[in-house]
Amino acid sequence: MSAPRIPDPGRPLPGEWGRTTTTVVMPTYNEAENLPTMAEALMALPLEGLRLLVVDDSSPDGTGDIAEQLAEKYNEPGRTRVGVLHRTTKDGLGRAYAAGMARAVDEGAAYVLQMDADGSHPADKIAEMLGVALATGADVVVGSRYVPGGTLSDAWKAHRKLLSRWANAYASTILGTRVRDITSGFNLWSAEALQTIDLASVDSAGYSFQVETKYRALRAGFTVMEVPIHFEDRTAGESKMNLAVQLESVAMPWRLRSKALRAPGGHGHHRAR
Repeated sequence: MSAPRIPDPGRPLPGEWGRTTTTVVMPTYNEAENLPTMAEALMALPLEGLRLLVVDDSSPDGTGDIAEQLAEKYNEPGRTRVGVLHRTTKDGLGRAYAAGMARAVDEGAAYVLQMDADGSHPADKIAEMLGVALATGADVVVGSRYVPGGTLSDAWKAHRKLLSRWANAYASTILGTRVRDITSGFNLWSAEALQTIDLASVDSAGYSFQVETKYRALRAGFTVMEVPIHFEDRTAGESKMNLAVQLESVAMPWRLRSKALRAPGGHGHHRAR
């Protein structure tokens, strides 16, 4: 049996694939400068089934209002292209993602894509990621900075690049995975994988959500594949990384490993390509 043919990233997806219901979940907090540009880039993609769900944590700069204006601009009779989930509690990126991804699955998305609002993730890679998932049957496709062909912004100083690589090696070594960019926030998920990992029970509130969810998927036996991306530095606004988030990221792999070892059967099967 021949290997599945992965579409050329420079060519449009087959029509049937392009109609696959795919929801981009985009958490926002004070992203008023970036959100309109991101929405425009997504709405211009040749993916008929693509939808954007903005998850706004009551941004003081009016991002939530801008999201509603974008919904008015892009939605059509009988076709919702932009949705908005307003949250009143700002309790971390992970919680925002969990709420948005669960909503997307409830509303019928076959695939859900995590994407930052700051311009760091390349919208033009979405079709390729969806094509890889549909061609190979992978349930998680990671937009990876650390597989061959993946690159980081030149704006990142050497110490920041080193810290990012160290964080990935640290988490992957502790958890025993072969995912090279386990901390990536640009990930395509099948609805089945999200339902199986049980988003409501994910412990991580911050950036370690990215590690915990991938690890849960691997332990459940889902296949994780990585495609190379160029990761750009944010164009406007401020990073949400703080000390509490960093400390959670350091502790979380140990907590996950400890929990896995206590579970019946110990470590599960990790399928990553």
